Amino acid sequence: MQLDPASGWFEGVRHCPSPNFNARPSGEISLLVIHNISLPPAQFATGKVQEFFQNRLDVTEHPYFEGIADLRVSAHFLIERDGAITQFVSCLERAWHAGVSRFEGREGCNDFSVGIELEGTDDLPFTEAQYQALVALTGHLQRTYTAITHSRIQGHSDIAPGRKTDPGPAFDWARYRAALEKGEAQ
Repeated sequence: MQLDPASGWFEGVRHCPSPNFNARPSGEISLLVIHNISLPPAQFATGKVQEFFQNRLDVTEHPYFEGIADLRVSAHFLIERDGAITQFVSCLERAWHAGVSRFEGREGCNDFSVGIELEGTDDLPFTEAQYQALVALTGHLQRTYTAITHSRIQGHSDIAPGRKTDPGPAFDWARYRAALEKGEAQ
């Protein structure tokens, strides 16, 4: 996996371009937001997240889909249960993942963040392969976008409290942060 800083796209990951993005107002990339998603909820490896982020989700396939039919959202990345990484939006563009959000008093986190979705739910453990992929992806992002310090890696619930709960209590922040620290020492 290698990031092309000129394009904001990673080589060595699957590309599944989403139309749900626009230009960053300042070009700043200084925050990493961790999410979780599964479509339908708690069902994995369905391909529905990819369809959802590309506005191709057939809303007649599951009752849950009717409630999200009009949403136009995306993230920069999805890490599936097997650790496979898909990129939907260039890191240089603003993906639509955070919604109404605030970090350190600043509104509109989409303007300056990269969003990573983990295939999962708030209360089911994430996989070893997902943690490994997340740590590797985070390391690449931090080396390129040096303003993303460890303290500027947040959960969706941290930047949209009361509105969002992901990545949820099943996400092992201590494990993730320890792996990031270990990566720095190598």
